[in-house]
Amino acid sequence: MIKLNVNNETSRLRAVVLGLAESNGPTPQVEEAYDPKSLEHILKGTYPVEKDMIFEMDAFHKVLQKYGVKVYQPQLIENYNQIFTRDIGFVIDDVFVKSNILPEREHELDAIQYIIDEIDPQKVVRPPVEAHIEGGDVMLWNDHIFIGTYKGSDYKNYITARTNMQGVQFIKELFPNKIVKEFDLIKSKIEARDNALHLDCCFQPVGKDKGIIYKRGFREEADYEYLVALFGKENLFHIKRNEMYNMNSNVFSIDTNVVVSERNFKRLNKWLRAQGFIVEEVPYAEIAKQEGLLRCSTLPLIRD
Repeated sequence: MIKLNVNNETSRLRAVVLGLAESNGPTPQVEEAYDPKSLEHILKGTYPVEKDMIFEMDAFHKVLQKYGVKVYQPQLIENYNQIFTRDIGFVIDDVFVKSNILPEREHELDAIQYIIDEIDPQKVVRPPVEAHIEGGDVMLWNDHIFIGTYKGSDYKNYITARTNMQGVQFIKELFPNKIVKEFDLIKSKIEARDNALHLDCCFQPVGKDKGIIYKRGFREEADYEYLVALFGKENLFHIKRNEMYNMNSNVFSIDTNVVVSERNFKRLNKWLRAQGFIVEEVPYAEIAKQEGLLRCSTLPLIRD
């Protein structure tokens, strides 16, 4: 049996589900794009090709192995994108939550069922059908659960709005002893530079008291100020619009002092090293063209 334990984003990682880039399928059609960044690259003819994505994911896999992390991967679905495991489920404390994802992606959950079968069935839950929630919007910080959402009345018109207030309420009821704080995020169907697809596209903690943040990703300044008050402005690395577009906040922590980051994030990586972090740089710019990066590709199961 897998004894789940995840209480934050940065404690020593022991077991994780890493996505798959093999048999990724053909470049999607315009009408099949789930997000504006993928759409942009489909239209430009620069959508990533499978061999490049396999190369990048292998580099990430090798870093996880270097630190002795147990790596699970989904069962292969032929001609299907299985890179972003963060969307399909997440662990809070010792509970596995199956995401209510876009219906077209339900097969991705089936592909990790063999892992879920190793978890105590009493610790596996699924929200009611009206509660939308994806793992990229759920961020743990000890006694806090941060959740990205979209509170606009036009929620149903946005394919980029993945977590609704019913999803937030579900987590509040499931974890009554946690401080559950939702953040209303900026969404765009057509401009990736103005679309916080998930919370981890505009914020993520690193280490024990630091974080990466994009102020303009929040619809309400009060939400941004909440994080500034909690972490301290001096402990937050503020990214710029183009850095947000390139997914600078979507790094991944293996330990409180080890961060896996994209090799082109020069300004961020320099700051992380100045703060005393070991930065494991990997190539991930091709996968990033699908509006997802390192955190999106992982589903942590066990941290210390």
